[in-house]
Amino acid sequence: MMKNILIVCIGNICRSPMGEGLLQAKLPELNVSSAGIFAMVDYPADPYSVAIMAERDIDISAHRARQIDKEIVSNSDLILTMEKCHNKKIQSMFFGTTGKVHLIGKWLNDREIADPVGKDERTFRVAMANIERGLDLWVNQIRKLP
Repeated sequence: MMKNILIVCIGNICRSPMGEGLLQAKLPELNVSSAGIFAMVDYPADPYSVAIMAERDIDISAHRARQIDKEIVSNSDLILTMEKCHNKKIQSMFFGTTGKVHLIGKWLNDREIADPVGKDERTFRVAMANIERGLDLWVNQIRKLP
């Protein structure tokens, strides 16, 4: 039974906090968290990410970036990433993750979600829309599980 889902990006300040907020809102019965491969530890979510999520009545203002580690990975039933290189990095860093690490865009022909860090608000909105498209398809798959 799936209980814990981890959303991963690089810094854990732009994409993964948005993904965490979106997926937690869609699957409130599960524990959704996020982390970064090279996290900007203790930094808040990017202001664009916070504002875009607030428009959806999803509050990520208390988010603080954290580094992915062995404990977080071992407690995660499913790990969703933004880019193929994230999958490879996680699998090389943590033994036994093959099979539980997947792209958010897996059901969208393995679409990757570009990092909006340092870009304009429009770029963040595109990233959020792509994250949501991928997560909606994951929600359908997760709900089919026993």
